[in-house]
Amino acid sequence: MKKIILASTSIYRKQQLERLNISFSTAAPNIDEEAFKAKGLDHIQLSKELSLLKARNISNFYDDAIVLGGDQVASFNQTILSKPKTKERAFEQLKSMAGKEHELITSLAIIANGQEYIHTSIANMKMRQLTDTQISRYIDIDNPLHSCGSYRLEALGISLFESINCEDYTSIIGIPLMWTARKLSELGVSVP
Repeated sequence: MKKIILASTSIYRKQQLERLNISFSTAAPNIDEEAFKAKGLDHIQLSKELSLLKARNISNFYDDAIVLGGDQVASFNQTILSKPKTKERAFEQLKSMAGKEHELITSLAIIANGQEYIHTSIANMKMRQLTDTQISRYIDIDNPLHSCGSYRLEALGISLFESINCEDYTSIIGIPLMWTARKLSELGVSVP
C-alpha cells in the first residue's frame, strides 16, 4: 500500500485523519503563507491554492505517496480574517462577528499517482450575541491567537456559535472527512 502523508503539523487535523483508521505520517510543508496571501486572491481561491501548495510541497519529496494538504480561511463581509496574533486583535474580530454570520472555507487537496484532487467545503457560521466580558473570557481560556477568525472550534470556540450549516461538519475542524474517505477509497486505500 502507498504511504500516506498529511502535509500538516496540526494536532487537530492529525486527530481527524486518525478517525479513518488508516496508517499515515505527517510532514510540515515549507511555504510562506503570508507572502501567498498578499496575492489578493478571493477567500475560496486562497483556501484552494494554499491546500494545493502544501500538498505539492510535500509531494515533491515523496512522489510515490498519497499526500494530503489542507487549509482554512475565515471570511466576514468578503474580508479574509487573518490569525489575530494578539489578544486585542482577537477581541476586535470576535466583537465584530458577534450576532452575525461569516463563512469558514475548508479545502483539502490530495495528490496521488501524479493527479491532483481538491475539495472545498463552505460552512455558514452564525455567532451568537456576546458581551465584551464573554469575549475576553473566551480569549483568556482558549488563546485563539493562531486561529483564523479568532476561535478554535475543536475546543471552547464551539460555544460562541448559534448555528453552523455545512455539508460535512467535520470540515469545520480542518478536514472534510466524508469526501476524504471516499477519495482515499477510490485511490485504493481501505476505508474503513
